[in-house]
Order: sequence, then C-alpha cells, then structure tokens
Amino acid sequence: MVIETRTLLNIAGHKVGMAQVLVEGGQPQANLDRAAEAIQQAAGQGCRLVVLPECLDLGWTDPSARDLAQPIPGPHVERLARAAREHQIYVAAGLVERSGDRIYNAAVLIGPGGELLLHHRKINELDIALDLYTVGNRLGVVETELGTLGLNICADNFGDSLAIGHVLARMGAQVILSPSAWAVDADYDNEREPYGQLWRDSYTELARLYDLTVIGVSNVGPITGGPWQGRKCIGCSLAMGPGGEILAQGPYGEDASGLTCVEVRPRPSIGGGTGVATALRARGYRGA
Repeated sequence: MVIETRTLLNIAGHKVGMAQVLVEGGQPQANLDRAAEAIQQAAGQGCRLVVLPECLDLGWTDPSARDLAQPIPGPHVERLARAAREHQIYVAAGLVERSGDRIYNAAVLIGPGGELLLHHRKINELDIALDLYTVGNRLGVVETELGTLGLNICADNFGDSLAIGHVLARMGAQVILSPSAWAVDADYDNEREPYGQLWRDSYTELARLYDLTVIGVSNVGPITGGPWQGRKCIGCSLAMGPGGEILAQGPYGEDASGLTCVEVRPRPSIGGGTGVATALRARGYRGA
C-alpha cells in the first residue's frame, strides 16, 4: 500500500487513516486480511482512527451475501476487533450483516479495546440493491476522546438524502464516518470528468452548516457480481472539513489501493435542540 500523509497547517488534532483496500466479491477471508493489514499500517502511521470501505467483507451487492453474510456481532466483526485491540485504534468499517432472514448493508465503529461502539444499517440504499438488502432502521453517535462520532454509509450522504446527515449533526456528531463503494463504468474517463463532484457537493453542505467533518472511504477493484457487475470501484476517498474545505483525497483508480492519512480537529457543535435551527438560519439554511 502507498501511504500518504496530509496535515492541516496550524491546526492540531488527531490523525485519521482513509484505507482504500481492494475488495473482491465473495472473498471474505482475503478481504478481511487486507483490512487488518490496513489497520496495522494506519496505527503504524500514528492514526487514532481508520475508516474502511462499504461491504468490505463480501463486496457491494455481491450475490455471495445470501450464503456468506454474518451477524453483528459475529466472526467478521471479531476479525476487525482483534486488529483494533492489537493496535489500539478505532476502526470504522462496512460489513454485510445477516439478521434472521434479512440481510443489511451495515457499518460498525469499533473502539481500541475491540468494543462495538456503533452499529449502523444503510438507509438510503439504491433501488437496484433492495432485492438483497433490507432498508436500515437505526442512527447513532458516540462520544469518544476523538470527539462525537457519527456513522452512515455511502448513499446515505446523497444530496437528496442529507436528512440523515442532518439528524446525525443534530445528535451532536462532530465527525461523520462513511464507509463507501464508489463505482463507475468500466470505460469511465476520469481525465475528462474528474470523479467526485457529487460527494464534494453533499459533504460541503453538511460541513458548512454544522462545522463538522465528513470522511468517506471507498474500496477499489472490479465489481464481479450483482447488478453492477462489470463496473469498477475507484477509491477517490474524501475528507471534507468545516466550511467545506477539502482536507484530503485518496487517489483514483481500480488499482489505487493505499492509505491516506489526514489530521482532523472536531469543532464544537453549533447548538442543541431548537437552538440548532437558529444557527442554521443564520447560515442561510431554510429547510425544515
């Protein structure tokens, strides 16, 4: 893996690793091994927290989920928890979850002692994935020494789904962690149309309104099964800070695995309860 470190000048904080790992459809052992390696590398670079991609164990919408999805807590979470404990680091990661007869596109936040701190299920799932995944039913934040952290997944941050980010911010989130799987057509021309404007726009809106940081991390590699078979995931992970400043961006490409480290300093919440609406109006927000 290529390791890149970017630090905000004149701002102290904690270092976060954005781990763009290769995810192979239906290969949980290999995928989790790569995730554990990324956790080790992030800790070795001084990161207090590492963010991993969406559905990193099985691949987004890979049909293997019907047979291989595991419960949360379960063996795939425990594999990541062992690495978190060993290296004393927070880990945010996307996993495919089996719960009874349902499968969820889920994410977890694991503490440096291996404890499960947050468990999210993706809400704004794409239509083409709904024959596999059940729509999520939970949102949460957790207070840590790194700040108040919120967790969602990829399209939960679409511009037309920002209500999810608004709720996390109103719950006190200073940093939103978003495991993702950003895919393009196999012949996508990144030089003609650089990838990522969708995410820059939506992340900027949340960052500007709430003085928070949003960190989205995508996997890399070809999609070999499911409705998007033939497309490729291309990394391009993004950290957006208060005011809509790009703090760091991962490299683009289906082979662009690597770790990008960024220093983050959470800012205080803009308010609580009905006071949030007053602060938002002062920033030009006219939504409900």
